[in-house]
Amino acid sequence: MEENGLNHEMIEKLCGMALEMRSRSYVPYSHFRVGAALLAQDGRIFTGCNVENASYSPCSCAERTAFVKAISEGVHDFLAIAISGGLEGGELEFCPPCGVCRQVMSEFCTGRFPIYLAKSKEEYVVHTLDEMLPFRFTVENLHTSVKLQVGKMDEEAEDG
Repeated sequence: MEENGLNHEMIEKLCGMALEMRSRSYVPYSHFRVGAALLAQDGRIFTGCNVENASYSPCSCAERTAFVKAISEGVHDFLAIAISGGLEGGELEFCPPCGVCRQVMSEFCTGRFPIYLAKSKEEYVVHTLDEMLPFRFTVENLHTSVKLQVGKMDEEAEDG
């Protein structure tokens, strides 16, 4: 049975890899471990884990780590991502990506991009990027902004 174009075995593999990546997290402050597994269009899977820092700002999320690894390898087309998170030693929860990670996803993925939130290989929920980030900022916003700025400059030139 296929879900979002992925067969059940691939979904389980992604969820399992996200769960596994939690063990590589560096989380001495929050103790909240997150792992991610990103499936590229070419079939490769890029993984990531969260890495904290005492000053917080330089922290890196698991999802962004996976995307950056893929982008650095020249990969820009993606099929799905699985995310797993929860406190060390605690019960896993359906852990959604933060707003910054959702925005990074929107740079490279369509609104139909599936995001699997996994408690285990078999227990997960799936949401699309559109569901998670309905009013995302995209390159289209930049084009609109540039058009407005150019129009305003043209008007000022005519008035001046």
